[in-house]
Amino acid sequence: MGDKMEYVALTGMSERVISELKHHRLLTIEIRSPHNFLAALNLSVGDLLLLTHTSHDDVSSGSSGIVAKLVKHQVSTHRTMQTTEHYSEERESISLRIQLDPRCVARISKVVNNKIGEATVVVADEVPLYNAH
Repeated sequence: MGDKMEYVALTGMSERVISELKHHRLLTIEIRSPHNFLAALNLSVGDLLLLTHTSHDDVSSGSSGIVAKLVKHQVSTHRTMQTTEHYSEERESISLRIQLDPRCVARISKVVNNKIGEATVVVADEVPLYNAH
């Protein structure tokens, strides 16, 4: 790698997810946050994306993350019913399960798009292991 590349970024990821990916483990995660859901929804198997623990509001040049390859992509719908003698309520939620194969640590050099309701897109470059923090 080494070149600057543009990635869709998933932001506010847990430290556990970042740590698992740093240890080069294939990892499946479920995405429910609306912002990350919208960002990941249109990705295809084989795409590279960047995951960072930095929150959506704080993503900026210098933020670091993990570049991973999308291995699996599955949208699921969950329905729950709650009924009492006075009312009945049905809720539906959609989640996205993605399996990731980590590639490298990267540092964001430019935020291309970070608008609410749209995918966060960043330019980032690979960080040599001796520089990764």
